[in-house]
Amino acid sequence: MARSLSDALVLFGATGDLAHKMTFPALYAMVKHGTLKVPVIGVASSKWSLERLHKRVTDGIEQSGGIDDQQALRRLLSLIGYVSGDYKDPATFAAIKKELGGARRPAHYLAIPPSLFETVINGLGQAGLAERARVIIEKPFGRDLASARELNRIAQSVFPEDSIFRIDHFLGKEAIMNILYFRFANAFLEPIWNRNYVASVQITLSENFGVKGRGGFYETAGCLRDVIENHLFQIAALLAMEPPATRDFGALHDEKTKIFRAMRPLKPGDVVRGQYEGYREERDVAKNSDIETFCAMRLFIDSWRWEGVPWYLRSGKYLAETAAEAVVELKPSPQRLFADSEPRTGRANYLRFRISPDSAIALAARVKVAGKNFIGEQQELYLSEELPGQEAPYERLLGDAMQGDGGLFTREDAVEAAWAVVDPVLKKHPRAHPYQRRTWGPKAADAILMPGSHWHNPTPQKH
Repeated sequence: MARSLSDALVLFGATGDLAHKMTFPALYAMVKHGTLKVPVIGVASSKWSLERLHKRVTDGIEQSGGIDDQQALRRLLSLIGYVSGDYKDPATFAAIKKELGGARRPAHYLAIPPSLFETVINGLGQAGLAERARVIIEKPFGRDLASARELNRIAQSVFPEDSIFRIDHFLGKEAIMNILYFRFANAFLEPIWNRNYVASVQITLSENFGVKGRGGFYETAGCLRDVIENHLFQIAALLAMEPPATRDFGALHDEKTKIFRAMRPLKPGDVVRGQYEGYREERDVAKNSDIETFCAMRLFIDSWRWEGVPWYLRSGKYLAETAAEAVVELKPSPQRLFADSEPRTGRANYLRFRISPDSAIALAARVKVAGKNFIGEQQELYLSEELPGQEAPYERLLGDAMQGDGGLFTREDAVEAAWAVVDPVLKKHPRAHPYQRRTWGPKAADAILMPGSHWHNPTPQKH
């Protein structure tokens, strides 16, 4: 499909939480920046008036950061229409077609539960709304390898692969994109970016809050499915991949997919699961639930560059801090020339990519302290990346999808390769260990670390 701009956006799930919290603020920002000028057709089963939807749009924008441009808000509301109907009823899709008017290249955004994907995709195909169109699918892309394959089959039965945009808002973050740029724009990294100099890689995504009333959803997902298989795997792929031959997004996807295929399938002993105390008292949670709210894993990438290097991934609810970062720890110097050169903290030199809440890159190195003795301390060279005016993830991703730019989206073969890594432990795994709230999870997670290693816990301080 040619990279032409979509001439309309059809938003399925227009009355839902995702649209309210994320999509409407993103559309408002796009209007302010002049990147959205086409009709937006909201679709939902709710029997709302257009006026009520407009109030919902306005409320979502106000809650996300406020309205600072009344003219832009009026322009956005003038673009928005609404179709109410059952997704199983062909009349709903006929109404969408009528509402689209002369638009011939719509982008259909499925901000709906995964259980409805097949119904809507088939409805679009049967109504003739898929020709020259794009479809934007929210994660999760399946819940295991078999369901991911089935979802891909359904989507590709109606849309060609290059018209399918699997959206993961995490990939739209500026800090995530900067990992790719920093790796391949700086020549000093390449000589040490391999098994000869890297001792281990750790990736942590922690939250200091619980499931926030979404216990029913978490009972169907769990931490491994919800966060690690997608968000953390994507960070790992950007850190581990070989340089793409070109800046074309197809070349980028090729290299990321190679990493997923090189990941060694997990065994039960590679994974530690945890559940915060009190989770079973959350609403819609089973009283004997074994769903993990914390997951840590040891991963190996069987490639020339990374053979033997352990990758440690962990994420969880109700941990000590809310943060996301990756730490690439280097091997210690081969000769102990100075008495204190063995890091007493257990930390050798490392490179730290801070993704949230603040965005930064830090390089830890030992420097001599003043005095006659050759004694030093480890300090970080810190590069802050907080830039005013940067695009929010959903603004960037929706804009890219409507332009046909798939660079920040996930391809079919990458989705299936990632699921193949975790598939062996989705059902066969150890029971979840209880852990206290606002800690770093169960102590059992230490058992998957190689001798001499320890977890690098993100700190709350901003430099």
